[in-house]
Parts: sequence; structure tokens; C-alpha cells
Amino acid sequence: MADRTTRAAQEGDGIRTFPFPVDLSLSGVGMQVGPMGTGRVWHAEAPLERVHRIDFHVVMFFHAGPVTHMVDFAEYEVSAGDILWIRPGQVHRFSGTDRYRGTALTMQPGFLPRATVEATGLYRYDQPPLLHPGGDRLAALEHSLAQLEREYNDTTTLPLSLHTAVLRHSLTAFLLRLAHLAASSAEAARRPTDTTFTRFRDAVEKDFATNHSVSAYADALGYSRRTLVRAVRAATGETPKGFIDKRVVLEAKRLLAHTELPIGRVGVAVGFPDSANFSKFFHQHTGTTPVAFRAELR
Repeated sequence: MADRTTRAAQEGDGIRTFPFPVDLSLSGVGMQVGPMGTGRVWHAEAPLERVHRIDFHVVMFFHAGPVTHMVDFAEYEVSAGDILWIRPGQVHRFSGTDRYRGTALTMQPGFLPRATVEATGLYRYDQPPLLHPGGDRLAALEHSLAQLEREYNDTTTLPLSLHTAVLRHSLTAFLLRLAHLAASSAEAARRPTDTTFTRFRDAVEKDFATNHSVSAYADALGYSRRTLVRAVRAATGETPKGFIDKRVVLEAKRLLAHTELPIGRVGVAVGFPDSANFSKFFHQHTGTTPVAFRAELR
């Protein structure tokens, strides 16, 4: 993983990306959990009230509210008892960080094994980030998260290898409950997800800025085009091409809204060397031009 200085330089005049803040971890493992108000789980230099990107998972369990939090151009009003789940690659922005009260869980993408990642839906970008548990579900999630926090803070009774194993089990228990809540909160989330789709999704996340071809992804992953179409439809309800285009549009919106990059350079950044083709693509998918989109936001 690149250090913070390198990552900032890579972003240039784009949106700054912050990696997992390893230096703040009490346990020396790939996760953290603690009170939001202490700032312990955030980078000291992260511009929390400006738009920034993260490359790790964040789950915020709110004990007070309301506060408004932006995730990928949508404003979410969060109240006590709500949960906000932000995934790697998403851009977000805090509002009045002094009003954030609750528990924050952060986790590196590679901390849990792939089977657990699949079971817990860690990369279900089709799900809304805001969840509203209530009643018994809320109580069970609170209990599970409190147990995870106790295990995280207990750094003396077990050697590091066993401590890490216990944390993985406790984290998995919490995330399975959270995933069940998320699955019941969105119709799209009730569709099955298989390894074919998750491999495609990961490949798109890595290469969408340079590769917009469904056939190229199918060949690289070793699937037929028909198999890929079937898997993506089952998981998301859309075609592979639609999934790729949606990701490209989202990144273009991020860059248009939160950087000063010229329109042509935004197009290049998402795989369109010709600015006219980029503008045509953007208008086709959003109903507005890149120039008009940027002007409307500002």
C-alpha cells in the first residue's frame, strides 16, 4: 500500500484518497473500533468536512443525531440508532464533526477471508449506505458491536495471532447481522451474488478507467460473455455494460464536482481520450452535459 504522501501525489489535483490509518490501531491488526467523538479512528490530516475518498470500510453506529452525511452525491440524514456503511472507493463528507456521536468501525479490505467477504456483502455497492435497525435487531447489533470493541481493546490476555483470530470471528458475527439487515432493506440486495459477479465487480473497480469492454472483461476472467451477462443480471438486475457505464459515470461526477480538472482531463481520467465522445457519453447517461453538471453543483 502506498503511503499517504504517495497517495496524495497520485491524486494530483483530484480527490484525495486516504488509506487505512494503520498508525492509529491499538491492536496492530487490520481493523479499528472506537468512539467517533475521539477522532481515534480517523487520519489526523483527513479533511473530514471536505469531500475525500477512502480505500477501506467504515461503519458508523450513531448514538445521537440528526447529522447529515454525504456519500457519493447523496445526502443522508442520520439519527440515533442508525448505521452508515461506507465502502472502499466511495467519496464522502462529514458535516459538523463535533456532532458525530457513536461508534466507528474501520477495516482494511483484506482483513477478512474471501468467503466471509462474500457472505457479508462487503462490496454490495448496490445497497444504500444508510440502515435503520430497530427493536430486537438494533439491540442485537449493539450487543455484537460492543463485544467486538471489548475484544479489540483487550490486547493483553492473548498473543497477537490469537487476538487477531478472535477479532475476525467477532467482526464476522457483527457483519453477518449487518448484512442481513442490509439485505432486508433493499430489494436489489435480495438477489443472489456469486463469485462470477464479484470477480467481475472487482475487475471493473480496478480497470474501469481504461477498459469499458464487456468482452475484454469476460476474456480476462475466463468466462463466456453469456455467463457474465447472466451473473451480473442476477446480482444487480442490469447488464455488464450498464454496470461498467454506471461506475464510469459515478467517477466522472466525482471529478467534475470536486476537482478543478478541465472537462477534457476528466474524460481522459475515465477512459475517453476524446472530449467530445466523453461529453456525448455523459449526456447519454445523465441527461446533462459535463459543463452543465459542474455549473449546477457550484
